Amino acid sequence: MTDQRVTHELDEVTFELQEAHDFGWLKELGQVFAVFDRQDSGNICFGVRSLGEKQFIKYAGARPICFSGEGGEAVTRLKEASLLYPKLAHPSLVKWIGEMELPSGYAAVFRWEEGESLRGAEAHAHFRRLPLEEKLAALGRIFDFHDHVEARGYVAVDFYDGSLLYDFEGGGLTICDIDVYQQSPYVNPMGRLWGSSRFMSPEEFVLGVEIDGRSNVFTMGATAFALAGGGVDRSPDLWEAGEALYEVALRAVQADRSLRYPSVLAFRTAWDRAAKGGTITL
Repeated sequence: MTDQRVTHELDEVTFELQEAHDFGWLKELGQVFAVFDRQDSGNICFGVRSLGEKQFIKYAGARPICFSGEGGEAVTRLKEASLLYPKLAHPSLVKWIGEMELPSGYAAVFRWEEGESLRGAEAHAHFRRLPLEEKLAALGRIFDFHDHVEARGYVAVDFYDGSLLYDFEGGGLTICDIDVYQQSPYVNPMGRLWGSSRFMSPEEFVLGVEIDGRSNVFTMGATAFALAGGGVDRSPDLWEAGEALYEVALRAVQADRSLRYPSVLAFRTAWDRAAKGGTITL
């Protein structure tokens, strides 16, 4: 990674890259009002406003400060990722609008979603202060989406709280990043996969092991503990949502994959039954 920095100014934003880059095409889309320039993926993202409408532009082809690879690699990855959004379209997922092939790179265009990333400490703390029913509704949207992902023959990879936006004014959660979700069957090709260890199943650290529905069940359980419990501290004293849901979440995060629910659908069914006060199959 280089220490060289070149400052760029676009309308309302200023940001730095490792080298100069032409963003004239972006200014033609409207007024640039936001920039997200510190991703290590090689993407740089912008909020653009035109005629009262907002869009989120994810662009590859430049060299962001935190990126150590080549622009061409980032372009290839973003093109592959862009195929996932229309295939896995869902009310909980950010809406993909289209793409732009450019001489200098590639851009994926999404609808702008209001909200704050739950990866941020302040946003996470704010979320944890919400009424329990709002937190459970947010979890429900996450579980519904991943049931949908599984039903379409995909598995979640690199899902964590940084993939979540929460709109504290309007209410509601949006999943904003599924760039490295994979089609099943998917065998771990690298040992430690992409992602936050707080949300990753044990098999996501082991070369050659299949990542499947049971792996995603672990991630859903870890998400439940992150948003309604103590995160990686899974003691019942830090859990907010009652004993029945605690038992479902705890089974989901068993290190022994054979002890978990066999699919996201089975996990979701058990979660809903517990939420309604029904009998849980353990």
